[in-house]
Amino acid sequence: MTILLADPVVRAVRVLDNGDPLVPLDFAPGVLVREGLARRLDVARALLPSGVDLRVVEGHRALADQNAIIERYTAELRELHPAADEVEIGRLSSRFVAPLAVAPHVAGAAVDLTLVTSSGAELWMGTTVDATPEESDGRCFFAAEVDDEARRNRTVLAAALGDAGLVNYPTEWWHWSYGDRYWALLTGADHALYGPVEVPAWARV
Repeated sequence: MTILLADPVVRAVRVLDNGDPLVPLDFAPGVLVREGLARRLDVARALLPSGVDLRVVEGHRALADQNAIIERYTAELRELHPAADEVEIGRLSSRFVAPLAVAPHVAGAAVDLTLVTSSGAELWMGTTVDATPEESDGRCFFAAEVDDEARRNRTVLAAALGDAGLVNYPTEWWHWSYGDRYWALLTGADHALYGPVEVPAWARV
């Protein structure tokens, strides 16, 4: 059974922030993540087959940006599910966007990414990055039934990132994290390493 980010068991995980700073990814211009996550992404890249690399689409996300995604998606869900109460809407929403209280991106602990060739062409993963469950008919779920090419590529991605210490959010094949509450829950860690963090002054536009 998939544990969603809206589940109270995720919120119950305590956070003892270790103070790792947000740092830029040298292979993904404009993307900031916690230093510990950046190191593990370097490990993952080294584990990938020759001629394959990571393309990170997003890392740290501001609270305001997270909230805007939540509001936009929940509005869509209310139209699709007019009989659903707010608890159910929150549960459905968390398949695609994390509640503010536990959001890994807000902590700089998550990346949305895919695989590319050495020439920069994206490998086929079954859906685009950030395809909602509705848009993709559920194929955004990591374990969904997809064609052989997409399954092979998802397996390659998971092997490298998993061996580097990251965990996947099962409703989004592209979302991987380290050090957040969800990571702590899935790995059995005593606590999360990262809570919400603001972008440092040097990185602000």
